Amino acid sequence: MNPNTDPPTSPMPPLPGGSPPRGSAERPARPGGPPPGAPSGGHPVPTGHSAAPPQPATTPPGNTGIATVILIGAAVAVALGVYGRLHEGTGFSINLAGFSSGAYAKAWLATLAAVLAVVQVLSAMVMYGKVLTHAPSWIGAVHRWSGRIAVLATVPVAIHCLFALGFLADTTRVLVHSLLGCLFYGAFVAKMLALTRPNLPAKALPVLGGIVFTGLVALWLTSAQWLFSTQGLKF
Repeated sequence: MNPNTDPPTSPMPPLPGGSPPRGSAERPARPGGPPPGAPSGGHPVPTGHSAAPPQPATTPPGNTGIATVILIGAAVAVALGVYGRLHEGTGFSINLAGFSSGAYAKAWLATLAAVLAVVQVLSAMVMYGKVLTHAPSWIGAVHRWSGRIAVLATVPVAIHCLFALGFLADTTRVLVHSLLGCLFYGAFVAKMLALTRPNLPAKALPVLGGIVFTGLVALWLTSAQWLFSTQGLKF
C-alpha cells in the first residue's frame, strides 16, 4: 500500500436509533407537491373515515304552509259550489228596510264592499311603500277595518245568493257570477289563514289579496252593475 495514497472511504454506518446518516436525510416535499410517503399519482391516502351520506331533500316550511292554505281555500270554494248546485233556490232570502227588493239590497251591499275593497288596495300600497315613503301610523287600522266591514257587507249577499238563487248557469253572466262567488270566498279564507302562518313566501299575501280584490270587483260587475244598468239606479 502506498503511504501517500488516501485510504478508501467507507459509507458511514447509520446512527443508533435508526436515523439516517448526516447528509442523507430525506428531502422536504416540494411546494404544492405530495407529502413524503404519499403514493404516486397525487391521490390522498385514505384516513379510514367514510364520507357522510347525502341528506334527503326537504321541502321548505314556507312551501308546505302555502300549499296547505291553497288547498283549504280550494276546498271551501268547491264546497260552496256543490252546496249551491244541490240546494234548490227559494227565490227569496233577505230584504232590508229602505230597499225596494232583495236584489237591490244585495246590489248596494256589494257596491259598499267593492268601494271598501278599493280602500283595501290603496292602504296596502301605502303599507308596502308603493305610494308613500313613510306610511302613517293609522294606515294599518284603516286597512284592517275596511277589510272587516267589506266582508261583513258580503255576508247577506252570499246568504241571498246561496239560499234564494243557488249555483245557476242559465246564462254566461250568471255562470261566471256563480263561479266568481265561490272563488272569492275560497280566496278570502286562504288569505285569512295565510295571515296566521309564519315563513310564507313574501308574495303570498299580496297575491291572495289581489285574487280577493279581483274576485270582488268582478262579482260587482256581473251583479250590481248589471242590475243598475238594466233596471235603473235606485234603492
